[in-house]
Amino acid sequence: MDRRKFLAVGTMAAGASLLPGSAAANGGLPTLVRRHLDAALAAGSPSVVCGVIHGRRTYVEGAGTAAGGSVPDGRTVYQLGSITKTLTATALARAVCTGTARLDAPLVLPARFRVPRKGPRRITLADLATHTSGLPSVPPNLLDEADLSDPYAHYTLDDLAIGLRATELSTEPGTVYTYSNLGFGLLGQALAFDDVDAMLRRQVASPLGLVDTTTTLRDDMASRKAVGHHEGEPVPDWHDRVLSACGSSMFSTADDMVRFLNAQLRPGRSPLRDAVELTQRPRFTVDPNLRVGLGWHLSPLSSGRTMTWHNGGTGGFSTCAAFSRERGTAVVMMVNTSSEETPTAARPVDALTFSLLSQLDAA
Repeated sequence: MDRRKFLAVGTMAAGASLLPGSAAANGGLPTLVRRHLDAALAAGSPSVVCGVIHGRRTYVEGAGTAAGGSVPDGRTVYQLGSITKTLTATALARAVCTGTARLDAPLVLPARFRVPRKGPRRITLADLATHTSGLPSVPPNLLDEADLSDPYAHYTLDDLAIGLRATELSTEPGTVYTYSNLGFGLLGQALAFDDVDAMLRRQVASPLGLVDTTTTLRDDMASRKAVGHHEGEPVPDWHDRVLSACGSSMFSTADDMVRFLNAQLRPGRSPLRDAVELTQRPRFTVDPNLRVGLGWHLSPLSSGRTMTWHNGGTGGFSTCAAFSRERGTAVVMMVNTSSEETPTAARPVDALTFSLLSQLDAA
């Protein structure tokens, strides 16, 4: 089953029942957050940090053991994974709002990068940002000679040019939702060829004050970084010089993600107001339980309100962020272990994030 469809359809009901009881009835927000942190540790993560915005209140707490044997906090560094796609989408939205790009513009890359086609219409920037391009998840040659513990690190622009020549679209652009890391990687290159990481800092991270959201670890960040794990064993961080706009190598913190989510909840107070609003606008309906904006996914809460969300993961980290504009509530959870959903269960970090947001939404 498609990963995002499964999460949207299945996790809400399962996650909301994991930890019964409202915040008000069980000791307030810290108690509710702590129960979810404990559940994340019980699911196998060495450490976890959770950030919450609930009305006018912001709360961040960590649990477990992270950098240097300390308890993690809002400044502990984790790999962000595919939540990065919402930053890339924000950069696209900024370009649209300033008139330097159009959502219906075709994907254009330097001549040696052949853009695949299927049917009469070319892939547009909107198709890339809504996962409706028909592109596969990754380039067909990504894993050729790759170190599977750091699968994007070896990949070069020359490799991408070769891979695109062998890439075929599964569907005509704009017709079917198919989640694609390659699509978002190409979106980043279309916005700032061979300068993606600097572009994301300049266009999104810096204006929003996301001081620790970067693909390059500063020395002070390295000393605060949690070690990633897979099946209980330490694993390397992921690195990427070509498709990084998809989230393969970004670092961040819960404090930064709370700032980012605050901009989503209150765009009018953000320097990126128009761009933020544009990213959240639904552009493609997958099914009654899932719509897609630019980067963001939108699913119904049991209250009837809308949850806007994205999750992510690398070889040693898992993350999830979700918010309800109508309720003024947002949750981000970051853990330093990889995990995958199964045919019957979502990843723990996703289930717990959705559970916490659902309970705060109902409080």
